[in-house]
Amino acid sequence: MPWPEPRIAQYQRWLQTERGLRFQTYEDLWRWSTTDLAGFWSSVWDYFEVQSPTPWRCVIEAEVMPGATWFAGAQVNYAQQVFRHADAAHAAGCPAIVYQNERMAAPAELSWPELRRQVRGFARRLRDCGVQPGDRVAAYLPNAPQAVVAFLACASVGAVWSVCSPDMGPVAVIDRFRQIEPKVLVAVDGQVWSGVAHDRRPVLREVLAALPSVRHLVWQAEIDPGADLAAWGTPERPVHAFADWTAGRGDGGSDSDSDPGGAPAWLPFDHPLWIVYSSGTTGLPKAIVHGHGGIVLELLKGSLHNDVHPSASTGERFHWFSSTGWIMWNAQVGALLGGTTICLYDGNPGGSAQAPDWGRLWRFVGASGATWFGAGAAYYASCLKAGVRPMEQADLSRLRAVGSTGSPLSSECYRWIWDHCPQPDGRPIWLATISGGTDFAGAFIAGHRGLPVTQGEMQCRCLGAAVEAWSEDGRPLMGEVGELVCTKPMPSMPLYFWGDPGHRRYLDSYFDMFPGGPGKPAVWRHGDWLKIVPHPEIGAHGAIIYGRSDATINRHGIRMGTAELYRAVEAEPEVLDSLVVDLEYLGRESWMPLFVVLRDGLALDEALTKRLKAAIRQALSARHVPNDIFQVPAVPRTLSGKKMELPVKKLLMGAPPEQVLNRDAVANAAAVDWFIAFARARAGAPAA
Repeated sequence: MPWPEPRIAQYQRWLQTERGLRFQTYEDLWRWSTTDLAGFWSSVWDYFEVQSPTPWRCVIEAEVMPGATWFAGAQVNYAQQVFRHADAAHAAGCPAIVYQNERMAAPAELSWPELRRQVRGFARRLRDCGVQPGDRVAAYLPNAPQAVVAFLACASVGAVWSVCSPDMGPVAVIDRFRQIEPKVLVAVDGQVWSGVAHDRRPVLREVLAALPSVRHLVWQAEIDPGADLAAWGTPERPVHAFADWTAGRGDGGSDSDSDPGGAPAWLPFDHPLWIVYSSGTTGLPKAIVHGHGGIVLELLKGSLHNDVHPSASTGERFHWFSSTGWIMWNAQVGALLGGTTICLYDGNPGGSAQAPDWGRLWRFVGASGATWFGAGAAYYASCLKAGVRPMEQADLSRLRAVGSTGSPLSSECYRWIWDHCPQPDGRPIWLATISGGTDFAGAFIAGHRGLPVTQGEMQCRCLGAAVEAWSEDGRPLMGEVGELVCTKPMPSMPLYFWGDPGHRRYLDSYFDMFPGGPGKPAVWRHGDWLKIVPHPEIGAHGAIIYGRSDATINRHGIRMGTAELYRAVEAEPEVLDSLVVDLEYLGRESWMPLFVVLRDGLALDEALTKRLKAAIRQALSARHVPNDIFQVPAVPRTLSGKKMELPVKKLLMGAPPEQVLNRDAVANAAAVDWFIAFARARAGAPAA
């Protein structure tokens, strides 16, 4: 059976019928969506039939950044929007979740009624433990149904959710959760990864010791079901089995679908939904707070670009491989908002070092019946290098779309995907490459199934996202590389950063380059290099992302601030100072060198190199272990003492020294000479 017409085309027909709006090209539609913000975002609300028991007074009170107020007076709840689809999807025989981990021989399914029952049970128990709207609930969980259940239960009661992946070390977890002072911690005892059971209880002991705010521990036994759970409880912090919180009450109460005790509460449009972390280059990770309403609208709008349909009408099954520590986990779960089955896989997509297996995810796609498969660009590059042929791994006849994000996708990967994936209707599979960010939990650049795909390009700027490429002096660029900016507010932009008095970090993070002034609005600078490519013959503009324009580490789609890595490295007694940069740009693998200054008389040997890498792996994750470590005489710093990460990064990417640094602004100018010589040697140029 042929797939329905693209959802954007369906939406455009709806606009014509319901709003009397007709657009000849996608560019016309995009321009309307970014100039008539009230008209566009109210149409998203109505098209997806978002519900509220009270009317909104206006769509947006003032088009300013930051601080725009959206849909004042409306009440929403993320979980309510999810479960309004439950009956229709279940009646059509569609599960809510398909799930598999490394220990399972085949995927398992969780039905919509069972998901709703478990969420309501968990929500009731949160309330029983005194969790109020606005309280934080933190989780240390893998990409499994338990994480979805706990998240939706938090949303139901108005608690604020935050999650870290079990592969993260204690420093990274504590740096995040200690900022937000959670009342409840939901944690797994370990995770099977690369065929090995990794016991995370030592990490949990450190985390709990650092979080005196935790009043209840909810325990998910994954590797040791027979362990003494009571040993983890104290009079001040009782421990509860996850299964008990999702089972029947056992006290005469009810966890049925009609039980109001676990039903989602109506909340203000901008009530906090979750806290996610997008690390800066200094200080602790930024604790970004997003609201229920803005996230619901952004993720529903995203289904237009991703062409994701309700399962009840199409049998759609959506899988985007992710850990819980990546914003794509939030995006994957967001498919439930439109009534779409989600497919979760927890495990190493590449097998193990001893037994590499890059066909593992493709077999899961076939076994789960996924119609939509997304992953980080690095995954596809690994498959290409490993010689994987997806259609030889599994029956992929249901697969109709492939998505990529996290870093630029090389032209070679475009060709590999088209050559080795199914060809629905005799045409190359639709390849939807997207680029966005944790910062606003959405995409700026994405796909459009009705437009042609150009190798090496993303198809279009997203509806409602006023994205441009700007020069450093604020001039819009076309066909040239510039800073990715967004000139108009979006509903999913952060409400605020947790623990950010006066919103100083928020302003410095996005509005430092274009802060605005009298009669001149502030403009969001995202930190990516962007080129917008005009295609007048199809009435659209493509886009190419060239990687990060700031110094944030973006390893395999997981962003991590350099400050976190420095804390781990500089805790070693031999290390006096350090500097790290991540070189990631189109068509090439990421290369992340670490430079260290050692105590007098010490030299960087193999033993110290191994110990530094082990410290990073333990404190952060294996993803953030540098490719190489070099000893340097000094780290260049500004007059205010800041490490000069971005100038060093630009030097190593080939920029002339005179264009990236001013020696008068360097506290120790001689330190720069080593990096200039290193960059020239790496490029094969003369050292002088």
